[in-house]
Amino acid sequence: MAKPKLKAHRINRDWCKGCGICVEFCPKKVLELDKEDKAVAVRLEDCIACRMCELRCPDLAIEVVTEDG
Repeated sequence: MAKPKLKAHRINRDWCKGCGICVEFCPKKVLELDKEDKAVAVRLEDCIACRMCELRCPDLAIEVVTEDG
């Protein structure tokens, strides 16, 4: 089974409450909180599309989009 290839991170800034859970769970440190305490993907080239951020976000504010779906 091939690894999924990242197309995009969709972060709904209206839903994000800035809890930082996604930042802590990301194994590659792709995400950070910006000056407004909202999640932002700062190192997309490092993303392995593991979806930990998407799975752990309590507000459903993150979607990881891959080429396979």
